[in-house]
Amino acid sequence: MFCPKCGSVLFPKKEKGKKVFRCSCGYSDKKMQAPSFKEEVKPKEEIPIVEKEVVPLPLIDIECPKCGHKKAYYWTVQTRASDEPETRFYKCEKCSHTWRDYS
Repeated sequence: MFCPKCGSVLFPKKEKGKKVFRCSCGYSDKKMQAPSFKEEVKPKEEIPIVEKEVVPLPLIDIECPKCGHKKAYYWTVQTRASDEPETRFYKCEKCSHTWRDYS
């Protein structure tokens, strides 16, 4: 419970054999009521199921060495020293074969 005057927390104290809520500003509440808590449980939202794998990578024209398909996704990673070029990885759009190019 909070003080209606200053907003501080009211603490239980004993005055003349009775329990009262008292604030540091001097306010006291003679009606000693046990605090009650209410909990509201909201139903869970359903998570949508994605049937198809979504690939957020750029698509370029390059031939897959495994199936010969002409399109592949690519990304780059710095696998060697920083003064050397980064490694480019490719993933075939059709068969998902992954290969790399060091140039």
